[in-house]
Amino acid sequence: MVSVGISGMGSYVPPKVLTNDDIAKIVDTSDEWIFSRIGIKERRVVEGDACTSDLAALASERALEDAGISAEDLDMIVLATSSPDVPMSSTAGILQGKLGAVNAGAFDLGAVCTGYVYALDVGARYAADPNYDHVLVVGAEVYSKILNWEDRTTCVFFGDG
Repeated sequence: MVSVGISGMGSYVPPKVLTNDDIAKIVDTSDEWIFSRIGIKERRVVEGDACTSDLAALASERALEDAGISAEDLDMIVLATSSPDVPMSSTAGILQGKLGAVNAGAFDLGAVCTGYVYALDVGARYAADPNYDHVLVVGAEVYSKILNWEDRTTCVFFGDG
């Protein structure tokens, strides 16, 4: 078995904070109820036209910098998301263009909450193949645009990042 490793990491969350008190103004809940059951005090949400590939690009640029490689060095991009930019195109392909990863293949992996875990496994399998030197694995979501903010059973859980 070939050994692989993580050579760089990066993250990004949007600056806008949505607190539990903010959500309590929309649905019948409270900061105390959400925190005692879920452990969340706040979440981040995008503003304007920001989309999943925008967040993924910012996190990816930081990961590439941390790894000391350029986007042109990438051989494959695996993007875990269940909130694609558009329904009929790969968000990983859009990310590939934003990064300038002209030598990389790119595809989305959709498995909702477990998506990044599966993407990391798939990425490691690519990295173990001698044909792939650098594999970028990304998890990014913009749930704020698709959530029903009047459904207390779901809106308290999710943010963007």
